[in-house]
Amino acid sequence: MGLGWPQAWLLGLPTAVVYGSLALFTSILHNVFLLYYVDTFVSVYKINKVAFWVGETVFLLWNSLNDPLFGWLSDRQFLSSQPWSGARLSSRAVVLARVQALGRHGPLLALSFLAFWVPWAPAGLQFLLCLCLYDGFLTLVDLHHHALLADLALSAHDRTHLNFYCSLFSAAGSLSVFASYAFWNKEDFSSFRAFCVALAAGSGLGFLGATQLLRRRVEVAGKDPGCSTLAMDGGLYGEELLVGSEEVGSITLGQYLRQLARHQNFLWFVGMDLVQVFHCHFNSNFFPLFLEHLLSDHISLSTGSFLLGVSYVAPHLNNLYFLPLCQRWGVYAVVRGLFLLKLGLSLLMLVAGPDHPGLLCFFIASNRVFTEGTCKLLTLVVTDLVDEDLVLNHRKQAASALLFGMVALVTKPGQTFAPLLGTWLLCFYTGHDLFQQPPMTPVGSAQPWPEPPAPAPAQAPTLRQGCFYLLVLVPITCALLQLFTWSQFTLHGRRLHMVKAQRQNLAQVQTLDIKTV
Repeated sequence: MGLGWPQAWLLGLPTAVVYGSLALFTSILHNVFLLYYVDTFVSVYKINKVAFWVGETVFLLWNSLNDPLFGWLSDRQFLSSQPWSGARLSSRAVVLARVQALGRHGPLLALSFLAFWVPWAPAGLQFLLCLCLYDGFLTLVDLHHHALLADLALSAHDRTHLNFYCSLFSAAGSLSVFASYAFWNKEDFSSFRAFCVALAAGSGLGFLGATQLLRRRVEVAGKDPGCSTLAMDGGLYGEELLVGSEEVGSITLGQYLRQLARHQNFLWFVGMDLVQVFHCHFNSNFFPLFLEHLLSDHISLSTGSFLLGVSYVAPHLNNLYFLPLCQRWGVYAVVRGLFLLKLGLSLLMLVAGPDHPGLLCFFIASNRVFTEGTCKLLTLVVTDLVDEDLVLNHRKQAASALLFGMVALVTKPGQTFAPLLGTWLLCFYTGHDLFQQPPMTPVGSAQPWPEPPAPAPAQAPTLRQGCFYLLVLVPITCALLQLFTWSQFTLHGRRLHMVKAQRQNLAQVQTLDIKTV
């Protein structure tokens, strides 16, 4: 009996589309979470200040540690380079395991998202548990999704193709930000709660459907060696690898960390990415402040809200243009060009001064858009580091999730440094302490920022000037640091081609070795 046309149509979707759709089911939840979780607990559930800061502190520690923890638990069996005997494991089986993990953790992520919007425990306890549960499942989904990018394809062209659809679907998922404005009401929370239930149901069902499609393709590829419906790269799914028990031939965490310490490109990359994460979160944290003190006299509140919403969507749309450039010129050249563009625009803004509202508006928006867009391109660089790690350490299988987790461990402190350093610099230069005035209303509220108390005439230029210098000098400093560290990164051009060729040769040699057993 033949398949019905909807099922046949779904099975006929390209692998890149199915893989990219997983980004949609994550982003429709995460953007709403980022906008509203603080306002919900502060304004609706009335959490006290001590409980809030305790929850945020525990969340900071958990958020930093869970990436390498989950990566280690997922990939530690792949780290050995010893030719010891054990059970056979194919790269196809590794991909299947990651797809199955996404099928389990995706719906659990949707359920943990729902736990924010219904009061079921004392506010402080609920805040702590919800943050840790949600971030745990989000980390598991992100790690396996990013690891699949390295496992589904080897060539830069095919990985860029996969990432293109991730950006496309992430842009579509960001539209939930605009839809949420129609439902957000702190006085009557029921309509927003229903909206979140609909988002969670769509996300959970989407994860189940997309992972089922990917799983079927993996299984079809396993039954038919000549099948190319899954393999993006021709050769990643044929090899079988020897993976033994954890007690025999495995390496310790300390040995793995020493291997990473000798991986020069990894060290230069995480140094650059730490600055990038810092700059991304600096832009997010201070976007409303810059609008308030530099543009509030020139734009309406609705225009400010629109700019804020666009800043979530535009980086993904921007990448639809930059990813084809990556295919043509390479990720290294495109990222270097974006750093130069950031430096050039910041210097232009510094020379122009704060008295050009149109130029200020363009700079504030473009600075966030290009910085966020660069973050999304760097996933491709991490997949290249996965290949180099495999070749340098002669691993039996790429430890994709673990390397993504180690990158997150080093770079996530940038999220904390951004608000701390930004507020300190503003206070140091102007004497204005942000914590001594009523806190700014979170982005998802009816007003993106409150009307500030009118400062004394002598203070107004100082605070405005301080915001302006913070706006332009931070990206200038970040761009200079990144251009230096990026110039030391050698995994591009001939070296990248050599690493790709060696990984492909390793796969072919391992396949031949298994066939002769």
